[in-house]
Amino acid sequence: MAISETLEQQIITTIRTLSIDAIQKANSGHPGAPMGLAPLAFTVYNEFVKHNPKNPNWPNRDRFVVSNGHASMLLYSILHIMGYDLSLDDIKQFRQLHSKCPGHPEYGEAPGVEVTTGPLGQGVSVSVGMAIAQKWLAARFNKPDFNLLDYHIFALCGDGDLMEGVASEAASLAGHLKLNNLIWFYDNNHITIEGNTELAFSEDVKKRFEAYGWEVLQVADANDTSSLRAQTKVALQMEKPVLIIVNSHIGYGSPHKQDTAEVHGSPLGEEEVKLTKQNYDWNPDWQFYVPEEVDQFRQQNIERGEQAEQEWQKLFDKYQQAYPELAREFLAIQQDRLPENWDLNLPEFEADEKGMATRASGGKVLNAIAPAIPWLIGGSADLAPSTKTLMNCSDSFSAQNRKGRNLHFGIREHAMGAIVNGLVLSKLKAFGATFFVFSDYMKPAIRLAALMKIPAIYVFTHDSIGVGEDGPTHQPVEHLAALRATPNVEVFRPADANEVVWGWHLALTQKDRPTALVLTRQNLPTIDRSKYATAKEALKGGYILADAENEPQVILIATGSEVHLCLQAYEQLTSEGVQVRVVSMPSTTLFERQSEEYREKVLPSSIKKRIVVEAGSSWGWERYAGLEGRIIALDSFGKSAPQKQLMEYFGFTTENITKQVKEMLAAE
Repeated sequence: MAISETLEQQIITTIRTLSIDAIQKANSGHPGAPMGLAPLAFTVYNEFVKHNPKNPNWPNRDRFVVSNGHASMLLYSILHIMGYDLSLDDIKQFRQLHSKCPGHPEYGEAPGVEVTTGPLGQGVSVSVGMAIAQKWLAARFNKPDFNLLDYHIFALCGDGDLMEGVASEAASLAGHLKLNNLIWFYDNNHITIEGNTELAFSEDVKKRFEAYGWEVLQVADANDTSSLRAQTKVALQMEKPVLIIVNSHIGYGSPHKQDTAEVHGSPLGEEEVKLTKQNYDWNPDWQFYVPEEVDQFRQQNIERGEQAEQEWQKLFDKYQQAYPELAREFLAIQQDRLPENWDLNLPEFEADEKGMATRASGGKVLNAIAPAIPWLIGGSADLAPSTKTLMNCSDSFSAQNRKGRNLHFGIREHAMGAIVNGLVLSKLKAFGATFFVFSDYMKPAIRLAALMKIPAIYVFTHDSIGVGEDGPTHQPVEHLAALRATPNVEVFRPADANEVVWGWHLALTQKDRPTALVLTRQNLPTIDRSKYATAKEALKGGYILADAENEPQVILIATGSEVHLCLQAYEQLTSEGVQVRVVSMPSTTLFERQSEEYREKVLPSSIKKRIVVEAGSSWGWERYAGLEGRIIALDSFGKSAPQKQLMEYFGFTTENITKQVKEMLAAE
């Protein structure tokens, strides 16, 4: 929206003063970035970001990501001024309990917040996923007369973002894919918490990003809105992703704290606030003040946004008439609805003693599902042949082919996790795959997916010491416990091919949490379901797989590759007259969400003799083993040896399980 220089400056000053007032009132926060970047944020939002404040979920909106999430008050202030449902009262509650304005931006709390940010590097990396999603969606839905999806992704980042390795991984991939719908604004203020960036950061950022395949532009002064405007216009015409390096002054306007580390993460203080407002030609006694002219602009921008979406809706209405099937598919994506009968072709695996690795059955399930869900997209961190996650029904996504659904993340697990988050935030069904031990490399992105309550899917194979000869560097031990300890993550470790089917079903129908499918490298028997419970029971997290004729004397509880050992022990002990129950528990997190009545039915509190078997850390299993129970687990790192030898060495054998059952019963 074209406005006068006077109004422009008023709005910029309002952004700055709202930010410093909110931070001062909270006595906590980061005023430096909002003060330095207010001209950039307003110029980009006002002149380049296509959006409708009354509908923050408009599919064709431009995305604006504040990756340096400590600058949250900059985002909240600009959202208020642009007309989002974020009132001055909300801003006054900055960093308070149940506020729409938490200390760092949180997806779902305030309208207009596209992604949870704060852990540096995550936001810009997620923006790469958003850019990939836009390219894929445009390639699928745009038609010669219908430029339905032409949005861009803008991201604001600082020195800290660019120091984090995840940002380097993501930027490298973005350059390779020539994502020319992506623009990062780099706040080059030379200050971090410890002091000047010279302490630890002296690289040539321009050369670095040019080497990644980016265009690099520069703005000498963040206060020069004309230069910001001109360089952003240039960036939008480029055929590559663009980094705009913007030189700024952290804490701009503060007479005693500008350009110092002191203004990064602490309130200015009452006196400094007043002196700063005087420097802005603002009444030092005004608090949370929004001039009438700025409020009028707010109303005008709301109308502008509504009009922009209305024009797009007219285009979409015509699109529906011209391409009804594609329109229905597009609406299903936006409404998070799977296609009708998407699960008709779910495989059912025959009982087989030899069986197959659950990574292999996982690949078969994925390829049965993929043709039925055209917007299922994903890939591996250079491990698709091992994780079995290549979709045969599609090509690879690339700079030359935007329609491909197979993503190649390269050996970039951390960026993969963040990019998958960006894809999911763009409404696609998305997965990333790697060896389970490397979930460590992507854990911050997994945690943010859980915090945002988005249904990202992770396929983790090579799930235990069953990896064998590759040794302890590649054998996960503590990883199941770590993911289970992460709130809102569904961890699903299936016992056989048919449990894998329902694991994928679970992952694809989740609405409010990510799912980790934890799969084996080694073959597992496919359980004879004519003798034992149906695999669909796995959707309850834990279920009675095999039961005693009378009241059980002992309960065996296991997950994944250890379940068949318990079944073998069950057969042997039953033949000897021991009353045994076997519980398959692919997901403790899912089991805990079942009714108390159901959980008591599966694991009666009256039955104290229990043995838990899992080839991972014992941590957490005491909840199910109880005081009189035993846990056969792994509380050391593994070793390099053939898989069968390792299982015997660490006690994961039918013989050890039966021996321990008999010892427990003999101790009565």
